[in-house]
This record gives sequence, C-alpha cells and structure tokens, in this order.
Amino acid sequence: MFAINNLSKVYTSQHGTVRALDDISLTVERGSFVAVTGGSGSGKTTLLLTLGGLIRPTSGSVSFSGTPMYTMSEPELAEYRNRKIGFVLQTFNLIPYLTAIENVMLPMIFNSERNGTSQLLAEELLQKVGLKDRKEHLPRELSVGQQQRVAIARALANSPDVILADEPTGNLDPTLSLEVLNILKRLNEEEGRTVIMVTHSPEAACFGSKQLHLKDGKIADRLN
Repeated sequence: MFAINNLSKVYTSQHGTVRALDDISLTVERGSFVAVTGGSGSGKTTLLLTLGGLIRPTSGSVSFSGTPMYTMSEPELAEYRNRKIGFVLQTFNLIPYLTAIENVMLPMIFNSERNGTSQLLAEELLQKVGLKDRKEHLPRELSVGQQQRVAIARALANSPDVILADEPTGNLDPTLSLEVLNILKRLNEEEGRTVIMVTHSPEAACFGSKQLHLKDGKIADRLN
C-alpha cells in the first residue's frame, strides 16, 4: 500500500537543523497493522503525518498504491486525505458545539457520493463503536473514551483505506485504552483496513502485526 524510499525530513530554524526523518525506507502492506514506537523526537509523528499527506518530505519518496504522493498538487493531496485516510488523534479534535452524529457526518460534507445517506451511515458507524445511543450528545456530555470512539467513527466516515492513529490511547486509562485498541484491531482484522498507529506504549504496540521502533529519525528495530 505504501512504498517509502529514502525518506528524509529536515527542519531548519535559527537554532540549527533537525533531521526528523533520516533516510527511511520501508513498505506497508495492505491490510497490515503497523505499530510505530520511539521516544520523544524520534520522528514517529513526522512519519505518520508524511504518510497522511500533511508534511512534504525534504527528500525521498512516498507512493500510495503505486502513485507517488508528493508529485500531487495540493488539491489532489486534499482529496487523498479526505477519501483514502482516516485520522485518529490523541486530542480527539471533535467540534464542541456539534453532536456526536454531526461530528461523524462532518467529513462527508465534501463527498458527493453520499447523496443524502450521510446520517444513516453516521448512525451505522456510531453503532459500530457502541455509541448509537449517544448520537445526540455533545462532546462535553461524553466520557473521554466515548469521545475517542466518536473520533474513530468520524475517521471511518468516507470508508478510508488507511487509518492513521497518533497516540490514540494517550489520554485514556488502561481500561479505556484497551477498548479503543480492540476497536482498531477489529477494524483491521474483520474489515481489512490498514492501520498505522504511533504509540509510546509497549502494551499498545503489541496490537500491531508489525512493529517499527524509531530512534533519531531512523528505523532502529523491526519486529514481524
């Protein structure tokens, strides 16, 4: 699904340069669950955002299903993010004045293929994450675990090929973390969705069928 070749990202400021990614090469197979670990500043989030089309690399290439991503125009990248990628973030990023179902429907606004089916699909997605009975609740009326499950449902709104999860359990206690990880695992195993998850948690990383450990912008270790 992803072919990553000699990927580097260098940030330059008045304080010097930082190689957030340093000549990384790897492939991500369709239907895999990849857990990316590493300390703060190891490059794991930069890698995730590069795969999501949000950060252009300094050098190297990323191909998605055989198409070079960073030869795309900005509108093409925006279309790629909307149709192919579902983002699940540590901070949830729910719109506070929208209900759960309205938050899930939000990505569908720019998808003409939905043709009036947005609400029905959003209800189905909330059912999938066990929250259909909370569809009219605002984020502040939901627990943090429920908010993250709404965020997962929203990530599935346009039936993406890939879920990119950045510390999805970072704000959750162990019980809620397990709930979220089991949802991601089920989406991977039962629906065949590719999941790439950045995590600092060794326990969460064990949910991946493949594990990468980054250090100083390089791949320090690979498992499976």
